[in-house]
Amino acid sequence: MKIKIKREYDFIEYDVDMQENTLLEVLNEIKQTQDNSLTYSSSCRSSVCGSCSVRVNEKEVLACSYKVQDGDVVEPLKNVEVIRDLVVNMDKALETNARAKAWLQEYNKEAALSHEDEKINELQSDCILCGSCYSACPVYAVNGEFLGPFALTRVWKYVSDKRELDQKTKIDTIQTNGVWDCTLCNECTVVCPQDISSKADIEKLRMRSTMAGYSDPSFAQSFGGGFGFDGSPTF
Repeated sequence: MKIKIKREYDFIEYDVDMQENTLLEVLNEIKQTQDNSLTYSSSCRSSVCGSCSVRVNEKEVLACSYKVQDGDVVEPLKNVEVIRDLVVNMDKALETNARAKAWLQEYNKEAALSHEDEKINELQSDCILCGSCYSACPVYAVNGEFLGPFALTRVWKYVSDKRELDQKTKIDTIQTNGVWDCTLCNECTVVCPQDISSKADIEKLRMRSTMAGYSDPSFAQSFGGGFGFDGSPTF
């Protein structure tokens, strides 16, 4: 079985005698028996840490769970700095969380969560920080300042949390390079190993934004502001 792996500026083909193995197992075999300079990330080997995320045949996967097929083409994640081979720097992706204020800001310690409250954002809490959605998002190709699905799905987690007293600040923060810049292409949802739909979260954030008096700037521009749609809040 042959697979190709992106190494710096070129693809290197490796021939391995392995069937029904995970990509991580194949990478380990190549490193141990053929090329000890091959570099990649891994940790838990159980699909819970997200550190082994890569692209196979132009789709984001976890190396520890993906079963290798003959002819597979393996690359590092997109939209991030490649450190070496399949290892990338996730700082840029993680920084979007800070810009989006994706945490509890004004914490209501008196608010008790029911089981129904917990279920509202239970799935979003399962994110393993693999960066697959960040890599798959096409908006970054034209707007490097886009907050993106990686951060916006976290914003929804806290906007929908009744312990957050300052939901307005979060809604204000995601208006520029945020919810309205998303194309709703759903690529982030397709590649998420935890089945989190960032597209659905962004749609819910758009609804909350509208309730707060915001509107899609492109919609407002199409009418030239003549109908009162100037994209500004109407508090």
